[in-house]
Amino acid sequence: MKLALAVTGASGVGLANKFIEHLPNTIELHIVASKNSAIVSIYENKKIFFHNDENIASSISSGSFGIDKTIILPCSMNTLAKIACGIADNLPTRIASVALKERKTLLLAPREMPFSTIALENMHKLSFMGVIISPPVIAYYSDIKTVEDMEMFLVGKWYDALGIENDIYKRWCNNDK
Repeated sequence: MKLALAVTGASGVGLANKFIEHLPNTIELHIVASKNSAIVSIYENKKIFFHNDENIASSISSGSFGIDKTIILPCSMNTLAKIACGIADNLPTRIASVALKERKTLLLAPREMPFSTIALENMHKLSFMGVIISPPVIAYYSDIKTVEDMEMFLVGKWYDALGIENDIYKRWCNNDK
C-alpha cells in the first residue's frame, strides 16, 4: 500500500510520529509536513519518502502516482477549510484534492477544539464527499491509564479507518454471552 501522510499543524505532531512509528514496514509512506510542523524523527527499516510542502508538482500530487490512501494528521483548521473549498495551493491540500477526485480514502484528523460552526460545516461537507473525519477523541472502554495508552488507541483507530491491520489498542470486548 502507498500511503500519503500530511502533517499540517504544530499541535499534534507527536501523534503523527506515533502513527509513523507503529506503521507496518510493508507500507510505502510518503510524508509532507507543513513549515509549522517539521517532523525531525528518522525511522529505520521503513519505506519513507519526504516531500516539500510547497512542491505541488511532487510525485504524490498526481493521481497517476497511485497513492492508495491519504491521512492528514493533525489537520489544521486552515487546511480543512481549504480542502472543503477546493483550494489546492500547497502539497497537503493538493494530495487531498487528488484523493477526492480519484475517490480514494482520505482521513482528516482535525486538532482544534472546541470546533467552530464554520469548522463543523466544513467537516459536514467533506463527510458527505466520503472523507473520514476522525479527530483525536478517546473512548474510555479501552481502559486508558496513560498518555501512551491514549495515543495507541488513537493511532489504532486511525489504522482501522485506513484498513491497516493492528493490535495496538484494547478493543471492546462484550462479555455478555
